[in-house]
Amino acid sequence: MSDKDIAREGIVAHENTSGKPRKRGCIGHCGRFWWVYLIALIVIIVIVVPVVILVAVPKIAQDKINAAELDVRDIKALDTQTQNFTMTIDSGIRTDGKVHAKVAPFEGVMYLEDWAPQRPFAKIQFPETSSAASQDVSVKQFVNIEDMEAFTVFNTWLLLNNTLRVTIKGDTSVRVDGIARDYPVVFKKTTTMPGLNLFKGTSVSDPKIITGNHTEDNGANFQGTVTIPNQSHVTFEVGNATFFNYLGDQDVGEVYINNMTIRPGDNVFPMTAKVSNEAVVAAMTKRPACETGKLTFGLRGKKVVNHGQPLPYFADSLASANQTVEIDISQALGFKIPCSQTS
Repeated sequence: MSDKDIAREGIVAHENTSGKPRKRGCIGHCGRFWWVYLIALIVIIVIVVPVVILVAVPKIAQDKINAAELDVRDIKALDTQTQNFTMTIDSGIRTDGKVHAKVAPFEGVMYLEDWAPQRPFAKIQFPETSSAASQDVSVKQFVNIEDMEAFTVFNTWLLLNNTLRVTIKGDTSVRVDGIARDYPVVFKKTTTMPGLNLFKGTSVSDPKIITGNHTEDNGANFQGTVTIPNQSHVTFEVGNATFFNYLGDQDVGEVYINNMTIRPGDNVFPMTAKVSNEAVVAAMTKRPACETGKLTFGLRGKKVVNHGQPLPYFADSLASANQTVEIDISQALGFKIPCSQTS
């Protein structure tokens, strides 16, 4: 064997023998200090896991609630009485569906987001829901009107505006699958709803003059068919409504529409009116009415009664602004009234 071979074997032997003590040293270290690693693991389990359960999970739960989308598809206010009514809400909730959990039933309040006091106009009992990606939520309940002013303001905003924002808010809790603990969360959703836009587009067809023995008990001398558009998602049982009737600034009588339940879309009802014939004839002799045969009337709510009970929250909202409607008087008369020489 040459000197070079002997040298190589010595190097290999040296490398092999130098690695063994390191391996044995690591094993020996773990063998001597295993209890340190065990304590560290216990500390992680005792401290970190509760932190995750008590801090991280509640935050995730609230974030998921905040990210969920609420779509209010339909609201009904039926069986309306002076101090109460039956409310039905048809809605849908959308989530990402990544966290499996259940949201406990809760009482939520509804209020106008853009009305500064943000006072609730209704309290609703919401059922238990899940974190499914999409689910329907329906509520039907008897509602006591606890704040008449707030409910009247809601109806007024619904009547006057093209859109309005309504917030639903309530305290509830979430239980995540696999964790036997309820986490408190706040459910708060603001949804933009279409309003009634003052019943824009209301029209009267088939106008007729009532004369002689055909005059109504309330003195009505005019009748027609009124079409009232409802562009909102709200159905409400109004009952019998009486309106002031104006020609310009002049009060010329009353309009009566009975048994009204306004639903989304076009609503058609018979209407009658007690009108000052003198005021109408005088207005018809002036241009442009004498040329078109039509007059524009202004209607403003006077009173609303349903099943013998006054409904101030509807009456006051209908009294908040004039609604205009054009009526073909010449069609009702069967002829046009000539224009006066001074018109």
